[in-house]
Amino acid sequence: MPLVRVDVNVGRSQEELQRLSQGIHDAILAEYGIPERDYFHILTEHPSGQIFAQDAGLGFERTSDVVMIQILTQGGRSQESKQSLFAAVAARLGELGVGGENVFIGYVENTPGDWSFGFGRAQYVTGELAVPKK
Repeated sequence: MPLVRVDVNVGRSQEELQRLSQGIHDAILAEYGIPERDYFHILTEHPSGQIFAQDAGLGFERTSDVVMIQILTQGGRSQESKQSLFAAVAARLGELGVGGENVFIGYVENTPGDWSFGFGRAQYVTGELAVPKK
């Protein structure tokens, strides 16, 4: 059920973009146990000069291969669970050649009533979908 937005600089092939998305999804599947078809990703490529991603004072440099990830999901998971997800995403992207310094994740939480999967209804509220267990 997470909605994942992925922003990258232009230059990756369609296949590379697909692998990035699938790697992130695989990490979420493994760590959160969501159904495989809960796959909602938006990938956006940006021309050079439209992504700014410094190190927040941590002392490392990012490259133009930076992958900016925003995960929007229901609240309630522990900090340990989130940390485990962050590590799993970085590991999966590392397998694809993305260095850890180039994996940036923003995690945003909301409630079951904040989702509509179609037809203008909040399916978790109407009971059409069961609220996922954490």
